Amino acid sequence: MNKSGMQVNPALYEFIEKEALPGTGVKSEDFWSGFSEVVHAFAPENGQLLHKREELQQKIDEWHHSHQWPNERDAYESFLKEIGYLEDETEDFHITTQNVDQEIASQAGPQLVVPVNNARYAINAANARWGSLYDALYGTDVISEENGAERGTSYNPERGELVIAYAKKFLDEAIPLKNGSHAEVTRYFIKNGQLSVDTSNGKTALQDPNAFRGHQGSADHPTAVLLQHNDLHIDIRINHQHPIGRTDKAGVKDVCIEAALTTIMDCEDSVTAVDAEDKVLVYRNWLGLMKGSLTERFVKGGETVHRTLSDDRYYTGQDGSDLKLRGRSLLLIRNVGHLMTNGMLLDRNGNEVPEGIADAVITSLIALHDIKGKRTNSEEGSIYIVKPKMHGSEEVAFSNRLFNAVEDLLGLERHTIKIGVMDEERRTTLNLKNCIHAVKDRIVFINTGFLDRTGDEIHTSIQAGAVIRKGEMKQSVWLNAYEKSNVDNGLLCGLPGKAQIGKGMWAMPDRMKEMMEQKTGHLKAGGNTAWVPSPTAATLHALHYHQLQVKSIQESLRSKITNRKQALLTIPLADQQWTAEEIEQELENNAQGLLGYVVRWVEHGIGCSKVPDIHNVGLMEDRATLRISSQHITNWLQHGIVTEQQVVQMLEKMAKIVDHQNANDPAYQPMSEDFGNSVAFQAAKELIFEGTKQPSGYTEPILHKRRLEYKEKMLALKES
Repeated sequence: MNKSGMQVNPALYEFIEKEALPGTGVKSEDFWSGFSEVVHAFAPENGQLLHKREELQQKIDEWHHSHQWPNERDAYESFLKEIGYLEDETEDFHITTQNVDQEIASQAGPQLVVPVNNARYAINAANARWGSLYDALYGTDVISEENGAERGTSYNPERGELVIAYAKKFLDEAIPLKNGSHAEVTRYFIKNGQLSVDTSNGKTALQDPNAFRGHQGSADHPTAVLLQHNDLHIDIRINHQHPIGRTDKAGVKDVCIEAALTTIMDCEDSVTAVDAEDKVLVYRNWLGLMKGSLTERFVKGGETVHRTLSDDRYYTGQDGSDLKLRGRSLLLIRNVGHLMTNGMLLDRNGNEVPEGIADAVITSLIALHDIKGKRTNSEEGSIYIVKPKMHGSEEVAFSNRLFNAVEDLLGLERHTIKIGVMDEERRTTLNLKNCIHAVKDRIVFINTGFLDRTGDEIHTSIQAGAVIRKGEMKQSVWLNAYEKSNVDNGLLCGLPGKAQIGKGMWAMPDRMKEMMEQKTGHLKAGGNTAWVPSPTAATLHALHYHQLQVKSIQESLRSKITNRKQALLTIPLADQQWTAEEIEQELENNAQGLLGYVVRWVEHGIGCSKVPDIHNVGLMEDRATLRISSQHITNWLQHGIVTEQQVVQMLEKMAKIVDHQNANDPAYQPMSEDFGNSVAFQAAKELIFEGTKQPSGYTEPILHKRRLEYKEKMLALKES
């Protein structure tokens, strides 16, 4: 289909014409001609920026060939400045972003990241704004199963008692009573606009009367009591007839927690979208979210479940007026980066259009259904796009101008489109202040990403020497400086009160007890949001934001801002010799993780799932897993720590283990039955042995090629 000089895949064209455009007020002809102009204006520069990445990498490789690290580290820094890799830092400034929703600007809490092409996950995440604390505790290892408190297949009253005791203790800490404990409450009721409390020891009230926000039901016998602490809401649900409520003195059946304030709907690392068919599914689900109409039917426990998006929540406020609270998480959309193109669109010269440009135009068009409609997502009328994998401020400035052009195309006021900058590439980390400055009028988010950032760290310095083991990276000098530098720059540039400073993922969804013990570290480091792997994890992680006041922590960290450039430039090279056993262990870990994820990506089209590691611990993995694992093996190959034969033998050994881990999946095709014809196995080999040639160590070019190969193979088998 030819539209204004672009060749548009029929499936994409039909989706935009029949589903995306109607209701936006944008005319078809204007859209396609404007879209074509945006592509014509920005695609060449997109290519130039990618070329510059390669030029810089080549110069860095050549420098390492003729210089020795760390003997010439001063010369190294001077060299990076000379080639433009290190930028001259801009003067101090504060961001000026306006019209930011409270979930980003003023509240601190958990953030989910989910593949938007999976409607079930997307709906669950959007609905995770509120979570049952009772359910989250009962179903996880936060509550011990010892002494008769097993989860089992039916309700266990002994376990239930432990859950309720935990929840009441939380209420005592977050919303204390003047006297006694919430465990002693026999009745909650509202009198003269205040929450009154009867306990087994007499009448009392809240220590802070302002913590009471409203109620549902009658004042004498409320069905819900709404409380607030640290800008987060807590909803005590009351029903004396409920199986749990009947056992509670006050009839409390549950404690609901305001949990996932924001969710990133992901088009990128957790998604396998390689052609028009895949991208239309991505866009269609985003459209359903923006319209509030996305639904999904699936079978669970032998029954068909129909899942829809939650409604807002209504209460009677303290003063007797109606009070509305958002029922859903505020949604951001993560577009793809600058690197990849997609055959769904060809430009005037017959070249595939950069996918990041297409995402910017189409996801913003779709978001018009929200900001020009009922504003079920952004009450402030903003569009939130997270932009990953940008290298340095020049690329961030490019995205800023691209968003300007998209706003002009769609008739939007300047800076309606907000940007989240992922700090996950080395050149961005080193120049983060400049990157923030390039989008100072629209930035709402910065975040660190251990896996991608480490993959780029390894690839950038791949010729310098053998890097330390992957598990040691988290204690390395550069990584410690990276996490602190991200917060430093966020505070220095005035993000608090306007934007999120985010922290990374807790990857083990089955180990919530450990998460509860460790993830306070993200708040103590200055993050006002952090990623969690599930709605349940969001409910539990929300408790941390009641324990700690992030605004106060951020204020205290301002005095610790310092220049961390030298530490950031400390390349994580090994200064030791490993035993044969240690080398084998590292190779096993990398190879198993690589294969476990690749096979699902290439042959199942699953970009994010719980993948068992070498110890059978389920880890929530996305594409960044491949980058770090493949680049680590490539680095050790490059410097003779392992041989090609060792790597192949280990891949074959680990393929059998991965096959066994997936044995119960009827759709799974074992790699070890025919290594030569296993598309997934060959993809894993290619990621390693072609690792030095991959742009910035990215895995997308190989994965996309192999996924398309597999889809064509399956289509041919079906037709035959």
